[in-house]
Amino acid sequence: RLGPVDLREESEDFYVGHTLDVALNALLAQARLELRYVAHQQGGDLKSIDAHALELIQDFATALPGIRLLLDTDVLAAYHGDPAARSVDEVLLCYPGILAVIHHRLAHHLYRAGLPLLARISSEIAHSATGIDIHPGAQIGPSFFIDHGTGVVIGETAIIGERVRIYQAVTLGAKRFPSDEDGQLQKGHARHPIVEDDVVIYAGATILGRITIGKGSTIGGNVWLTRSVPADCNLTQANLLQQDHCSKK
Repeated sequence: RLGPVDLREESEDFYVGHTLDVALNALLAQARLELRYVAHQQGGDLKSIDAHALELIQDFATALPGIRLLLDTDVLAAYHGDPAARSVDEVLLCYPGILAVIHHRLAHHLYRAGLPLLARISSEIAHSATGIDIHPGAQIGPSFFIDHGTGVVIGETAIIGERVRIYQAVTLGAKRFPSDEDGQLQKGHARHPIVEDDVVIYAGATILGRITIGKGSTIGGNVWLTRSVPADCNLTQANLLQQDHCSKK
């Protein structure tokens, strides 16, 4: 049983409730600060900030059971996907990929709710702790497993399907950064890969641009990829050297 060493079974509900109360109140205070900051920067109305912040955090609290269910699928994907995992508790306590995904699931909700600074802070806490850099805007489906994890980068507009597994040093990045007439980078446009269901991406692969990795495909280690691949594709460096798109599974 995880938690404080002196936690008794009959006290678990109280402990969870108290912990949530403290955490949500702290988050509410930070949400107010972000909304005030934005209002000062953009000349917005300061009067409605407290009510707006409370509404956002209430919505976040309501979403927590659904986030928990998603995280359950991620933990089980790690446990079933790694023969070295001896228990679910080991996965929860020891796996940096799980820590990064926990932060991401929470940060993604904050990002979509309109608290991008809080979301980014949360994701960077995980980045500092694990070496895994997931932008809070990235959309990630259930049963997601990052094995080993160090050096993984997942960009803001990446879309990842269900039951996807990636290994260390994988990059899902942008190929280029378009600019406007004044030379300023354009923000928010889709520029990162779409990874469909049941894809495996091995260590060191770099996948750039708004391309699609088809369902059930495997991308080999150290592959540099800037074009879409079809479903059920097995793509390796050897395929690329032979100018062959892929070998079918």
